Amino acid sequence: MGQGSSSSCSNEICKQTADSHSIVISKKHDDLTLSLPDECLATVFGNLGSHDRNSCSLVCKRWMVVDSKSRYRLVLLAPCEMSPSLPALLSRFSSVSVLSLKCSRKLLSIDDHALSRIPIFLASLKKLKLKGCIDISDDGLQAFSLHRPPFLSKLSFASCGFGARGLNSLLTNCPSLQHLTLKRLRKLDAHNDAIVIGNKNSKVKLERLCLKDLHNARIFIPLLSVSVTTLKTLIVCRSSGNWDKVLQSLQARITSISEIQMENVQMGDAGLIAISSSCPYLQVLQLSRTTDCTDDGLSAVANSCKNLRKLHIDAWSRFGGRTIGDEGLLTIANHCFRLQELVLMGVPLSISSLTVLASNCRGLERLAICNTDSVGDLEMALIAEKFSALKKLCIKNCPISEPGIEAIGSGCPNLVKLKVKRCRGISQESIKKLKMQRSWVVVSIDTGSLMFPRLAEEEEQGNNGSIIASSTRTTHVFCSSKGALFLRSRFENALQLGRGYLRRTPN
Repeated sequence: MGQGSSSSCSNEICKQTADSHSIVISKKHDDLTLSLPDECLATVFGNLGSHDRNSCSLVCKRWMVVDSKSRYRLVLLAPCEMSPSLPALLSRFSSVSVLSLKCSRKLLSIDDHALSRIPIFLASLKKLKLKGCIDISDDGLQAFSLHRPPFLSKLSFASCGFGARGLNSLLTNCPSLQHLTLKRLRKLDAHNDAIVIGNKNSKVKLERLCLKDLHNARIFIPLLSVSVTTLKTLIVCRSSGNWDKVLQSLQARITSISEIQMENVQMGDAGLIAISSSCPYLQVLQLSRTTDCTDDGLSAVANSCKNLRKLHIDAWSRFGGRTIGDEGLLTIANHCFRLQELVLMGVPLSISSLTVLASNCRGLERLAICNTDSVGDLEMALIAEKFSALKKLCIKNCPISEPGIEAIGSGCPNLVKLKVKRCRGISQESIKKLKMQRSWVVVSIDTGSLMFPRLAEEEEQGNNGSIIASSTRTTHVFCSSKGALFLRSRFENALQLGRGYLRRTPN
């Protein structure tokens, strides 16, 4: 009887639960996921990486169907060989709302016909990104726009083969478009055709416009003019042309723009004055290596844009001319009381401007100061004492040393993260002391900011006037964390050779 019971239960395992009930679990290789609803299985797939998810779709037909219906993002390589199989792929993943097609610029890409068929299979498409598709022309983009998906709101094009005609058709026939990113469109640069809306009755709802690596600024003036009431974010990077004139075209109108980023462009005070008069709701301003911006333009922005929350400035001037400095920062401190984030690169500061900034901008939580000789231990002590709301502090390539780090350790009560890069004279002992004082603060310091212990001792010995001291002082260079250990070993070997040479050399 015992043998019969053993044989009958050979394929089952009995387990006792907490409430003394028994559960029978089969030992056979049954698919336990059959008891899971498709929605639960789709949630599991959604938490997997791309490689694991692709493997799961090959397990069985049910998993393939669930995976296909629950895929909302799809990234595909798009060489010309993909064109025949693209319809079958898109029909399988009919729920995709974000599609990215990428191709090397050295290869032939999918053509106009393949692009025009995307709306047929992806009715739920909301975002389309094309990169390196050089064989897609104005005709293909025009055909796509005529049959565009009804919910399409975001488009990103980089290194594609179409120009102004295709973009004009797209803007005319896609009223739901909200985000547009254009990057390295050489055909667009080659022609002087402006970006315009063909149908006067069409209403553009563009909220975000990003332009990168383009070389004809004036063709975007009509586009900015028609989207002036809806545009909230304008990003221009490495795009040539006179952007002062582009921004001045908006000067007579009040816009809803809340964020402007200008990087490596030809723009000066005229553009900043235009921003100050047309963008009263501006909250984020980033100026990185703009050619002719000075304190005068920044002061105009400060006087008009009182809601400014984030300000990033990477000061740079052509031929050593005027640039943004302490005077412009003082104006910001006197007018922009809601400032929460401030990033200053190459901007000279003073005790007076930092004092006013700490007094008026009491909500400043994130501060970064980089590439300036005007911020040392005294300024660090002021920051530690006055900036009580500061949560994140970054100091890069500034002449601070141990007293500056010690001041931060005893001040800034709300600090949660400190980052120091390429700063001279910071010892490991001061960092250890800071971590002991403020154990909850995340301290990030590259190796190039630390004085090597042996080199520090030799520099102290050099104060007695030895010959070695003059050579060791030159070893305190800026180096990244990757090369710091390599340089350290080389410096130590060089010092050892120097000592041996001095011992052998008669006085």
